[in-house]
Amino acid sequence: MKKIDCAKMFSDYGTMLVLLLLCIGFSFVTLEEQSPTSAAAAQHLAKRISDELSSTSNVIVLTRQGGDGESFAAALKKNLTKAELNVVRTVVGQPADARKTLVKYGATENKLAGIAADKHMANFCNANLIKLAETHPSLAKAKVYQPKTYRWPNFLKKDNLLNIMKQISVVAIIAIGMTMIIITAGIDLSVGSLIAFSGVIAALAIRGLGGDDPTLTHLWIGSLSGILICGLVGLLSGGLVTLFGIPAFIATLGIMFSARGLAFIFAESEPIVVQNGAFGWLGRGRDIVGLPNSVILMLILFATAHVLMTRTSIGRYIYAVGGNPEAARLSGVPVKWVLVFVYTLTGLLAGLGGVMEASLHVTGDPKAGNLVELQVIAAVVVGGTSLAGGQGKILGTLIGAFIIGVIRNGMNLTGVEAHMQSVVYGAVILIAVIIDRLKSQGIRLRKQ
Repeated sequence: MKKIDCAKMFSDYGTMLVLLLLCIGFSFVTLEEQSPTSAAAAQHLAKRISDELSSTSNVIVLTRQGGDGESFAAALKKNLTKAELNVVRTVVGQPADARKTLVKYGATENKLAGIAADKHMANFCNANLIKLAETHPSLAKAKVYQPKTYRWPNFLKKDNLLNIMKQISVVAIIAIGMTMIIITAGIDLSVGSLIAFSGVIAALAIRGLGGDDPTLTHLWIGSLSGILICGLVGLLSGGLVTLFGIPAFIATLGIMFSARGLAFIFAESEPIVVQNGAFGWLGRGRDIVGLPNSVILMLILFATAHVLMTRTSIGRYIYAVGGNPEAARLSGVPVKWVLVFVYTLTGLLAGLGGVMEASLHVTGDPKAGNLVELQVIAAVVVGGTSLAGGQGKILGTLIGAFIIGVIRNGMNLTGVEAHMQSVVYGAVILIAVIIDRLKSQGIRLRKQ
């Protein structure tokens, strides 16, 4: 019977286990009573009201402003009217608006049979309706109806899970290139500044080509300009590392400052608005199955990068250069070209991330991407890529990005203040590095 190597299993699947435990933990601590506001919930509530009230009974619809309040109110009105109930008022607002509406209707002295409301407005009505009925008797027999509640974690809500994926998409995409660089025992500190640089270049190009009325062609050309120019900057980084032998830390640190400064100079320190809402398609839009376009792009790029690193010669070359560059060179691996490739690819991905960020806000902002390089490096390290080079997996980086995103989202949901979040991020990175060092020592001991 084959013996199970627990150490190897943890090495291969440890990050997935950590992600699973984080999801379970945040699901437990965010378990709360939920009151649905979907179209289906409105239909069920309308049916329950129509079963209890006679046709043509007067009903008021009250929902709180924000979220699904407006769509929930519209669905309630539609279904109640369909059930032959008389919807006399529909209010989407705050409790003060609900009070004014009830007082105004009570002054008409017409009997009110029911109030269809969401959880927040129902709580207001239950607390205040009796007192209002003292001065407006026509409200006395009105029954408050709300959707049936159930218990479910806020963390596991569909919108929250999609929000996590959307929030990590830029960091995760850039982390693809960073993974390759760190596998070669390098580093790139410039990616955060390139996000701002790309967004500013794209916005300026769009404005220069299309003015205040850019077309889709102008949007494409401007976006490609930002991506390609950042690719050239990545090529410059690779050239500094390979041709001049400058340590990657120093070379990319200099480019980080230069790119950020140029972004502010070109933008004149002001955000550049793109005067075409279609520019937000990549950052804000969703496809036909409801996934954000940025998430779809992230998944496609990770699948492509996984194939590149596991099924192609360039992937083998990257691992070889990180493991032992001199041995790789003697084996015929074009070490310098491999290094130039990974830095150029990372520049292109950072440029794409900048366009995605600009698309999200429909603005090229020179302040964008601040400290994103640290989030990218954290995702790569937490995902299991060794800072010593030669080891790492693309899919591990995706899991690492999810771990960072889940921690951030979970702390926001549980009300952890910003400074403590920074402490937690730092602790996570240190733990990941310690684990990496222990793994490296364990590998060396086994070899001995």
